[in-house]
Order: sequence, then structure tokens, then C-alpha cells
Amino acid sequence: MKSVKQHITAFAELGDYLSQIDSENTLYSPLMEIVHQSKHRNGWFTEENCLSALKNWGKALNENALNQWISPYEFAENGNKNIGLILAGNIPLVGFHDVLSVLLCGHNATIKLSSTDPYLIPFLYKQLISIDSIFEGRLQFTENRLENFDAVIATGSNNTARYFDYYFAKVPNIIRKNRNGVAVLDGNETKEQLQGLANDIVQYYGLGCRSIAKVYLPRDYDINLIFGALYPYANLMDSAKYANNYDYNKAVFLMSEFDLLDNGFMLLRESDSFGSPVACLHYSYYDDLTSLQKILKDQADDIQCISSALEIENAIPLGEAQSPSLWNYADGVDPINFLLGL
Repeated sequence: MKSVKQHITAFAELGDYLSQIDSENTLYSPLMEIVHQSKHRNGWFTEENCLSALKNWGKALNENALNQWISPYEFAENGNKNIGLILAGNIPLVGFHDVLSVLLCGHNATIKLSSTDPYLIPFLYKQLISIDSIFEGRLQFTENRLENFDAVIATGSNNTARYFDYYFAKVPNIIRKNRNGVAVLDGNETKEQLQGLANDIVQYYGLGCRSIAKVYLPRDYDINLIFGALYPYANLMDSAKYANNYDYNKAVFLMSEFDLLDNGFMLLRESDSFGSPVACLHYSYYDDLTSLQKILKDQADDIQCISSALEIENAIPLGEAQSPSLWNYADGVDPINFLLGL
């Protein structure tokens, strides 16, 4: 247990470092250089989005939250397995939780980073080493096919998941697929709650698996309430990548003769689909919450999180979809139990 406490102390110190990021402070010049490299490598990784992800981790890695995270588990000095990690790159640092989990459980990892997010996690690993040398040599990064692993955690699209299922079938594994966030409204939400929803929709340009891609509405709902909450984000169109996606998706929808609601930078389309393209939000109507909750439960494999102010099982508050707690596990699969059981 001693090493677990040592890990927690180091993670908390890393959290302190990230929670106080100041781009004008020379202490953070190396980190800001990595942020700029990330921005040039991936047009979706704006400075704002990178800093938002880093600060969210700074908030998550506080000592109280870390101790709450580990409290349900029995840690032993087992470790010494080599875990293959294949990380996604849809938003900055999306695979960092898996990295922390491997380190916390005493294992080592060979990591295949996403080509769209190759700088941030190696930088944070160097920070951990500078905080405590216990992490030295625990992680290796590779651009090649993973080899010599005892277990795998891999995240990708539904298509790559089929490949992962085949290739890693003979070792213990966690394979993650596409999921999306949904929200349920009833028309009684406060202005602040709707502003939180709007942030959950547009942050990271809606590319995260926890981004709200679909909202469920009562049939008499005034959709102008959603447009009003989204209005402060009209500057999304300043991004050429976002504007190109908006123009393209609008043209495709119009040619397909879909009914659209359009505020000039976000398209709202009635659809049963949970996933929506960039610059588009899907919506569906519901008649009663009991029937809707059954639908949500039946479709749980497609849903990453449910955001609502209503009393819905496992729902999180509006505005908190993009800053999950350490124990809000992706796809509802507990990687700590998995890693401790190897």
C-alpha cells in the first residue's frame, strides 16, 4: 500500500501544477510549447481546448478525490505486468486516465499514442518523473505495432474495435467503441443549467465521447431556449475547420431534404441517432420519463453519459459532462478492477 500512497502524493502534486497553469508564467513555458506543438499538429486542439483539458485534470487530481477514487480497492504489491495501451486522440489527453490507472496498479505500459495527440501525455509523464523517480522506466511509447504485452486497453471507433477484438482476443482486454453523451430536458431548466448544457455540447467542438450530441425534449419544448444558450458560442465559426464542417453538413442535410433548425453556426436535426456530426445537435421528443428511461437503458451501449436536472438513473448535472470524476469510467468499465485482477 506504501507505493499506492506514494503514487497518490505524486498525482496530487501533478494536479497542483496543472490547476495553476498560467501561460504568462515562465514556469509553464515548456508546457505552453507542448500546447503550441499540439495545436499545429491538430487543428482541433486549440490552445483553449488543450488548456481546458489540462486544467480539468488539475481539478480531478486533488488529494481528496484521489483518495476517494482508490478507497474501494485492495491494492497489493503485484504489478509488473506490461499493459498495451492504444489511445484515442479525438480530444486532448483523452487516454490519460488509462495511463494513471496502469501506474497506480503498479504495472508498466507500452503506449501507442494517437497521431493526433502525440505530445501532451509524454510531457505529463516527464512531469511525474520529475516529481518522483518511482515512475522512471514505467512507460514506453511506440509508433509500431504493440508487442510483448500481458493485457490491452484499446480505444477507437466501432470499426477499429472489430480489429482490436480479433487481434487481442487471446489476452485480457478492454476494448472501447464509439459512444456519445445525451441530455434530457423538461423545460424547467435554469439559465445557468442551459448554459452548462451548451458548454457540454460545444466544448472540444463536440468531438468528445462525453460531448452532448443529442437532447431529449418534451413535445411542447421551446427550442429557442437551446439556441439562446448556444448563442455565446457563435465564435465557433472563427475556426476554419468548424466552419467547413458546418457548411458541409448543412449542404448534405439540405440535399437530403432533412428538416433543419439553423442558427448560423449550429444545426439542430430531429433524429433517432445518438451520434451527430460536428456543428450538429440531434434531438428527439419524449412523452413520459418512464418510457424514455427504458429507451436509455436499452441503448446503454451507445451512451457514454446522461446529463439532466431530472431524477434519472446515473444522470450527471448539466454542465459537468466534460469534467468527469476519476471514478466515472469510460463505457462503464472499471479499469482498476481489471488491472488489479491480472
